[in-house]
Amino acid sequence: MHGFLNVNKPAGMTSHAVVARIRRVVGRSVKVGHAGTLDPAAMGVLPVALGQATRLIAYLADTRKGYRAAVCLGKTTTTDDAEGDVLEERPVPPLDHEALEAVLGRFRGEIMQVPPIYSALHHEGQRLYDLARRGQAVVLAPRPVTLYRLELERDPDPALAHSVVPHLLLTVECSKGTYIRALARDIGEVLDCGGYLASLERTMVGPFTLDRAIPLAALLEQDDPAWLAQALLPPETAVLDWPAVMLTPDRAGRIRNGQAIVLEAGEVGPGADAVRSHAPGGKLLALLRRRDQEWHPEKVLNL
Repeated sequence: MHGFLNVNKPAGMTSHAVVARIRRVVGRSVKVGHAGTLDPAAMGVLPVALGQATRLIAYLADTRKGYRAAVCLGKTTTTDDAEGDVLEERPVPPLDHEALEAVLGRFRGEIMQVPPIYSALHHEGQRLYDLARRGQAVVLAPRPVTLYRLELERDPDPALAHSVVPHLLLTVECSKGTYIRALARDIGEVLDCGGYLASLERTMVGPFTLDRAIPLAALLEQDDPAWLAQALLPPETAVLDWPAVMLTPDRAGRIRNGQAIVLEAGEVGPGADAVRSHAPGGKLLALLRRRDQEWHPEKVLNL
């Protein structure tokens, strides 16, 4: 079993628990891993790789991520989301479309973002959330991230100014390393009332989208590896945006032996320095990287 499952993760489960549930069905002889950890409270797209596809997980790290985020204003929490303890409360200012657009505009494009203190990042060899739980203060440096899209799903309802209903529903597309919890926190600070992430749904991880994701319960209801196999997407799904090259038997043999090959100018688009190569018959064989005039195997799959 080699490929990806586009899983719609339910809220209340860790990403690791999703992998463990799938591993119980396919057996421990099959490698299983996931791309892009989701917090337990979050739901949505979680690509799960099986077999040789686990070797391609790293290539999803740089892809765009998409989210639907609900933000509550007027409170800050220890974790920047609804799971944490309330730190303070402040009145929410009037929320009109023009003012909010001006605020959101400050977060579009490349920005510097301070990660949440409750996160899995390392600081001096320890997880930040471990330090936070012990009450240790850590000063975190801001990191560059990019928000390609940040939009209001609908204008805020003034009647919700003092309600527990989320004030803002946002559509976000962002680069790797972006914390939506930190975005909610920072939007609240710019509005001078504080804010936290109330709920989060991931809608996209590169080529994996929510409209084609399968609920975890539906994947597991048969408790049958053959049932899961029917839902597998091919390994090359992780690199669909790479140019594809069909190899002759001779070239395929060279690649399997770790040798470089030469590709003609017409076989690869202009400017490409990486391609996915397919063996005769169509199966993904290897990812190739250009070095001068030769193409060297960067990752060879045994499919």
